[in-house]
Amino acid sequence: MRKHPVIFGVLLLFALGFVFYLFFYRAGAHTSKNKIFSLNDKVGVVSVNGIIHDSMEITEQLQNFGRDDSIVAVVLRIDSPGGGVAASQEIYDAVIELKKKKKVVASMGSVAASGGLLIACAADKIVANAGTITGSISAIMQFANIEELLKKIGLKSSVVKSGKYKDIGSPLRDMTPEEREIIQDLIDDIYNQFVDVIVRDRNIPREQVVAIADGRVFTGRQAKEYGLVDYLGDMGSAAKLASQLAGKDGKYDLVYPHKKRASILDYVFESAANQFSRSLREKADSWGGVGYLYRPSM
Repeated sequence: MRKHPVIFGVLLLFALGFVFYLFFYRAGAHTSKNKIFSLNDKVGVVSVNGIIHDSMEITEQLQNFGRDDSIVAVVLRIDSPGGGVAASQEIYDAVIELKKKKKVVASMGSVAASGGLLIACAADKIVANAGTITGSISAIMQFANIEELLKKIGLKSSVVKSGKYKDIGSPLRDMTPEEREIIQDLIDDIYNQFVDVIVRDRNIPREQVVAIADGRVFTGRQAKEYGLVDYLGDMGSAAKLASQLAGKDGKYDLVYPHKKRASILDYVFESAANQFSRSLREKADSWGGVGYLYRPSM
C-alpha cells in the first residue's frame, strides 16, 4: 500500500522532534532552572536550608558537582541556623573534599549560624549580606525534666539499667552533679572542635576566637570585622567571586542539582515519608540532643 506523503512527513517530523527532545533533555539532565546551551562558564549551586538533620543529599550534590567537568566552581548557599553536630561535620568534610577539585565560595543568606557557620568555614571564601545573622559559635544539649508533673498526676517510673550512667539525662529525675560534669565535658569537647575549625580555616588566633565564641550572634558586617567573613555581598557577588577564583572572566550561568522526575506514587510515598520523618524529628528535638544550633525561640 502506498504511503501518504503528508502522513509520512508528519510522522517524520514527530520522530525528529522526539530525537531532539531526548538530546536536549540529556544535555541538561544535571541541571534545574538552568540554560541548556550557553557559552558561559557554569557555577554550581548547593543549598543548605533549614535545620541540618541529615547530610546525605547535600554531600551527594557536592560530590556530583566535583565529578562534573563542566562546573568550574561551586557556591554553597547557606540559610540555616545549624543543627546536628555529625551532619554539619559531614557536610563540612564534603566541602573540604570538593575544594581539592573546584573553588568553593560560601554565600550566607538570612541566617548562617552555628553549624551553618561551621560549614561555611570549609569554603575558600565566605560572602555574607550585611544583615546576615551568623556566629553562635557554641554547642548545646538540652534535657527536659517532667518529674514534678508525674508526681502531680500520680505516675511513678521504674528503671532497670546495667550501667551507672545508662539513663543519664533522663526526664524522670534530676541530673546528678557527676552526670552534669560528664555532659559538660562532652559539650566542651564538641565546642572545642568548632573552635579548632575556625582557628584553622579562618586563620584567627585561638584567644580571639574564644573571646567571641560564647554563643552570641553577629550581623554579617560585624562578622567581617571579626574575620569570620571575607566579603559583604549577595548571592550574585558570591557566584562572580567563585568564577574569578577559578580563573574565569566572571561570566557564568548558575547550575542547580538535578531534581529527579517522579511519578504520582513517588510523590505520595515521599509525602508520607517526609511527614513521618518530620514527626520523628519533632519528637527527637523534644527529647534533646547535642547540636551546633542557634535557636533564639528556646
